[in-house]
Amino acid sequence: MGSEQDLLAIHNLHTGFRIKDSFYNAVDDVSLSLKQNEILAIVGESGCGKSTLATSVIGLHNPNNTNVSGEIIFKDMNLVALNDRAFNTIRGNEIGMIFQDPLSALNPLMKIADQIEEALLYHTNLNKEQRKERVHELLNQVGIKNAKRVARQYPHELSGGMRQRIIIAIALSCKPSIIIADEPTTALDVTIQAQILDLLKELQKESGAGILLITHDLGVVAEMADRVAVMYAGQIVEEAPVVELFQNPLHPYTKSLFKSIPQMDKEADKLQIIKGLVPSLTSLPRKGCRFSNRIPWIDSYHHEEIPKLHEISPGHYVRCTCWKHFYFEEEEGGN
Repeated sequence: MGSEQDLLAIHNLHTGFRIKDSFYNAVDDVSLSLKQNEILAIVGESGCGKSTLATSVIGLHNPNNTNVSGEIIFKDMNLVALNDRAFNTIRGNEIGMIFQDPLSALNPLMKIADQIEEALLYHTNLNKEQRKERVHELLNQVGIKNAKRVARQYPHELSGGMRQRIIIAIALSCKPSIIIADEPTTALDVTIQAQILDLLKELQKESGAGILLITHDLGVVAEMADRVAVMYAGQIVEEAPVVELFQNPLHPYTKSLFKSIPQMDKEADKLQIIKGLVPSLTSLPRKGCRFSNRIPWIDSYHHEEIPKLHEISPGHYVRCTCWKHFYFEEEEGGN
């Protein structure tokens, strides 16, 4: 699940949040790797720990309320062990982040040019004229026409799609080798969504950066990803190359996600619903298969006591042995 050419290697990462007097892991023993030129999608329902994983990589947790352990190896450094000052030299410079909600990620009181220039001011030695030139270059690069006029505007004067392009320009400003995109198209309509995804792919090809794409949308995964890690209740439950995952999903959770998508070519009276909810941090079972309570028709002895990731075929990993015995409840008699 990792090699010498990894751009980023995550080993046994735990990220716990303080609730009253105890810490509860929202990311629980996650190991992943990201290569240069690769788009790795992390997929799962809301509350599975995807965004917490992203913010752990970029070091955006409050150390007073958060407990992070394990390793996030980038350029022979363990990012988990860095203090905030050291992290500031990497964050926004070598690792860029595209946030989920551009309106709250942008400063409403600053002009667009000043917001893009901020990272250049902090991380580069460019003079004022060069920075101005780079701002216009970035705006053009993310497909914004009238770059000079937009540079003088404030976030509220722009559409949602334009604001998301600005966020991408800020993330790319210092030419990072890793880009974390956290639900980059959530608040956008379908046409703009497609444009933003095409733009991201194009920019990634140009720069050769590795992208960690956080999403709950399997359509986005199919369009964008090279590899996919499916996350549930803080753990990776399945990981595979994208074509392999779509052709041969194995974990009950992955299969349930696929079955809950409307299919154009199939007539169905109703959509498949995954029973139950993602457990809250405090009620999350820390032993046994975390998905077992949502598939109660599968016998308990088919689950592992301490579910491990098993390599089923090259690069295809599945957690727990329950996948071998899983069937949908309405399919009588099993697989």
